Amino acid sequence: MDEALLRSLTPGVLGVLVRRGADFAAAEDAVQEALVEAVRVWPADQPRDPKGWLVTVAWRKFLDAARADSARRRREDRLVEEPPPGPAPAVDDTLRLYFLCAHPSLTPASAVALTLRAVGGLTTRQIARAYLVPEATMAQRISRAKRTVSGVRLDRNGDVATVLRVLYLVFNEGYGGDVDLAAEAIRLTRQLAAVIDHPEVAGLLALMLLHHARRAARTAPDGSLVPLAEQDRSRWDTRAIAEGVGILQAALARDRLGEFQAQAAIAALHADARSAGETDWVQIVEWYDELVRLNGSPVVRLNRAVAVGEADGPRAGLAALAGLDDSLPRHTAVAAYLHERDGDLATAARLYAEAAHRAPDLAERDHLTRQAARLNTRLRG
Repeated sequence: MDEALLRSLTPGVLGVLVRRGADFAAAEDAVQEALVEAVRVWPADQPRDPKGWLVTVAWRKFLDAARADSARRRREDRLVEEPPPGPAPAVDDTLRLYFLCAHPSLTPASAVALTLRAVGGLTTRQIARAYLVPEATMAQRISRAKRTVSGVRLDRNGDVATVLRVLYLVFNEGYGGDVDLAAEAIRLTRQLAAVIDHPEVAGLLALMLLHHARRAARTAPDGSLVPLAEQDRSRWDTRAIAEGVGILQAALARDRLGEFQAQAAIAALHADARSAGETDWVQIVEWYDELVRLNGSPVVRLNRAVAVGEADGPRAGLAALAGLDDSLPRHTAVAAYLHERDGDLATAARLYAEAAHRAPDLAERDHLTRQAARLNTRLRG
């Protein structure tokens, strides 16, 4: 098959979909799916009008995705803002789809990316941001995953660990991104906990509940971000916190520690403090040490540096930060915070401004810009 022909036709097909009303990201995903279909079909039967064929298939893929997204949003709209505590209702097909997309023929990373796109409803850009990779790289990963499963029977479930990873990323996108998926992720994790007796499933559910409990306090009335230390803790959902802590304690008692349980333990220590000043940072650092042992990712080590800075002083935090790649997202913001705590306001102001330039979304950019402006005002005064 002529791959050069496919590459040459792609921009034109993308343009047709955009002119028909598809937003660019959705059009891009639809064209990628059409190209995957072309790779499968054309060797045996190449159409006489390749561009017309691609436009037709891509538009159909776009409409299918739009209908699926609309159905998902209607389902989410039926959920109350705070997911109810207690036993989960009967398992629906959504959780089943998560397991099918986590197919054994895929690598865990590819399975997660495919599920986020096909079932979670996230865009390629959002998934790339969650994985800290370029959007083009993630688009290729998703396309390869689709090609891999296009010729296999989806009659074998993926493993629980992959499904948990997907649910965690969906929750994070809903909690901190521009699509509200947090309540849906909690609903599905409740269902999973009801049918699978595993401490990491419980750990993930506890983690979600403890983070979701702070939802109302995370933003000011004008939509600006409110850092954890400045949040009005009276607005935290004590019912969700109590449920999350109870689930976590039962999971930890089984002595099969996993990374979601460790993260939930950190969240529980934050929830237990009546004020930011009463936070048990020494114990939080100990849990981060456990988390580094379980999952020594750069993001975990970055968060540990913050905790070390709180427990042992900002210079200790900066020393922990020094071993990390400074291109890591939010590395510059953490460095700015630690330099400010160390009294180096000029460096902190410069780093806050630099971090604002790199921020992935408008709310975070505005917050960091205000931090830089606050310090610059102090320096001038």
